Formats: sequence, structure tokens, C-alpha cells
Amino acid sequence: MKNKILWFLLISVLLVFSCNNNDDVFEYTGIVEGISVKVPALTGGKILQMVIKEGQSIKVGQLIAVVDTMELIYTKDQIAASLEELLVQTEIAKTNLSRTNNDYVYAKEKYDRMNKLYKSSSIPKQSLDDIKNKLESVESTLVLARQNQNSIEAKRKQLNAQLKLIEKKIKDAKIYAPLSGFVTSKYFETGEAVMQLNPVVEIININVMETKIYVSETRLPKINLGQEVTIKIDGIDEDMSGEIEWISPESEFTPKTILTPETRTSLVYAIKVTIDNPNAILKHGMPVVIQMKNED
Repeated sequence: MKNKILWFLLISVLLVFSCNNNDDVFEYTGIVEGISVKVPALTGGKILQMVIKEGQSIKVGQLIAVVDTMELIYTKDQIAASLEELLVQTEIAKTNLSRTNNDYVYAKEKYDRMNKLYKSSSIPKQSLDDIKNKLESVESTLVLARQNQNSIEAKRKQLNAQLKLIEKKIKDAKIYAPLSGFVTSKYFETGEAVMQLNPVVEIININVMETKIYVSETRLPKINLGQEVTIKIDGIDEDMSGEIEWISPESEFTPKTILTPETRTSLVYAIKVTIDNPNAILKHGMPVVIQMKNED
């Protein structure tokens, strides 16, 4: 996430017309930024170990910190015990369902035989009603047995989902770097407690830098995506090159902090410039001058 102060400076860049005696070259001042990520603690708790130090270089996948998981392990054991108990209940429910199903089949066959005898006037209606009531009772018991088995199965799925969630939290208790870069801020130390989703450190990758400048509507037709620009840095003789990666599709008023009575109603377009920075010459928040030539 962008640093708020640097972002404020970024959108407040000074728009300067070139003074290089070349009408085809324009200069803009911007603030370069790398990719900034505040790494969160996906599992809250006491920090058992803070591995990294502020200012150090870090690689993607490198361990940052370890959060205590003892309580989570206890919860996992409880869920495992509940699953074992549910397994016993499942076997009992299967046995009960099988027995009830056999009772139902027997009662249904008996009812069918008695119904034939009743139709041939071989038995009284009372005898048929008695066996019918028995059949309905067994049928109700069978329905309950099936519902009980379904309920146990639903509870098993619920416990398995809880188990997976706990296992994920235990896994997330080890916090790893999501990208390579430099640790610019460390918000917690070993022994402190961190809440879930609170940032633990901030990492900035400066391999590729970017800055945003603003150009006038009259300049926009002479600027193209992919266009190469020259980057000048104070105190460094060697220029760097950048590329226009993005041009805003809509205009906006000139940023408030650079308004003058003459430019108050000026409409400008935001442009993002990316700069390869493999040797880490550019630093996060460094001001640079972007030189841009007109293109047909």
C-alpha cells in the first residue's frame, strides 16, 4: 500500500516547461515509488519470534515472524476428538437405520398380505387396521433414522470445515515475505501481541519504480503508450530511461497544491511512468526529473 505522505507528494508534482532550448522536450518533476506492501498477520496472537530487522534486504518466501499457536493446537485436538466421537455415532446410526429398514420391509410385506386377505373377506378390517398402524409407526421410525444419519453427516462436514480453518490459521502463524525488497518498517517485536490482519512489517520492492506526472490537454496527442522517457536524478550524472505505462482516459483539474490563478481551471491527464531499477539507484520517495520528447 502506498505511503500516504509520499502519495500526497506524488499527486502534487510540479509541471515545468523545458528550459533546454529545445521546443520538443518537456520536463516534469515527480516522486518515484516502488511496490509497497504492509504484510499482515493472518493469525493473531503473541509473536514468538521476529526474524527480520528493519532495513534489511529480504527475499520472497523468507520467514518474517512466528505467532504462538498453542491455543489453536488445543482447539484442533478438541475438533479431532469430536470427529472420533461422531464416527462412533455414525456407526450406531447406520446399524439403527439398517435394522429399521428391515422392520419396515417386513411390515410392508405383512400389510400387503393382510390387504389381499381382507379383500377376499378372509380377515376382518380391524386386523388390517392394526397392521397398517404398525407399518406407519415403523415408517416414521425409518424417517427419523434417516434424518439422524443426515444430521450426523452434516455435523461431520461442519467439524471438518472447522478443522481445515484451524489448520490454515496454524499454517498462517508463520508469516512469510510475499515479495522481495527491503524491510522499511517493523511494527512489532518478539513478545508483543498482534491482532489478526494487523500489519507486522512493511516491505518495499524497488526493482521497478513508478511515478505519476500530469500533462496538459494540448500535450496529450503527442504522448504514446510505451514511449521512452529520460530520467534525471540529482547528484547522479548518468541518466536512466523509463517508459509510459498508462495514460488516464479522463481529465482532472490540476492538483490543488500547484494551482495558480492562471492554471486553476486547467485540465490535465495523469500519466504513469515505470522505470527499471535493477541496481537500486532510485530510492522510494526520491524526486526525479522526467524528460519527454514530442512524438508524432
